[in-house]
Amino acid sequence: MKKIISIANQKGGVGKTTTAINLAASLAILEYKTLLIDADPQANSTSGCGFDPKSVKVSLYECLIDEAKPQDIILETETPNLYLLPSHLDLVGAEIELINHPNREKILKLMLEEIKDDFDFVIIDCSPSLGLITVNALTAANSVLVPVQCEYFALEGLGKLLNTIKIVQSRLNPELEIEGILLTMYDQRLNLSNQVVSEVKRRFSESVFDTVIHRNTRLGEAQSLRTPIVMYDAESKGAINYLNLAREILQKSNFTQIASSDKILNFNE
Repeated sequence: MKKIISIANQKGGVGKTTTAINLAASLAILEYKTLLIDADPQANSTSGCGFDPKSVKVSLYECLIDEAKPQDIILETETPNLYLLPSHLDLVGAEIELINHPNREKILKLMLEEIKDDFDFVIIDCSPSLGLITVNALTAANSVLVPVQCEYFALEGLGKLLNTIKIVQSRLNPELEIEGILLTMYDQRLNLSNQVVSEVKRRFSESVFDTVIHRNTRLGEAQSLRTPIVMYDAESKGAINYLNLAREILQKSNFTQIASSDKILNFNE
């Protein structure tokens, strides 16, 4: 079974790109061939995998607008089994250029038909908006993972995103599922973080991942060095959290069955 997961939330600063990079790298480290697609004009996933966006000559933009072959653009990263389809600032103009395209919501889906069987997982890092590129990502995906920050405004805008997902399900991609809601930037010392966790789990129950991503300085250090956390410090709290998330997704997707005794535990367990 191959799986395409879009990581989306129109609210910025929730750990979306951090999750895209480190989930993709964790799946790769667990020996699943993984493609990370940077569908954000800010190109943070591109830089986070060790590439300078300013040096990228061809990117997702050329695939969407000029019908370039993704096979000719995909880059091999320093993380074993992890590949990148990079982004560039040019992607900002793609939404305007695609506005009159007859299949404008399905261009990414059609592009992925050429390569999806080459990978076990495709992870799409969406921009913090609900624009046409994000709709393309949701239309192309089997499921959507929603990062939610453990702070006061955590649920702000989440209803709008879920409504967009329902529209995509009804009109463009009836097979789209909610992979799960991922709680990020958790600090167990703060009452507010614990209150947000309780509220999200109360409202969305089984849709919430068991794994919680803790605040971790090593994650920030890895980003500054343009490398996934598992390649920087595999024993850090951040690395263990994301490996645990990858294993939870593998179990949910029936890629593998992991005994409870073999599960990497969260630090708050």
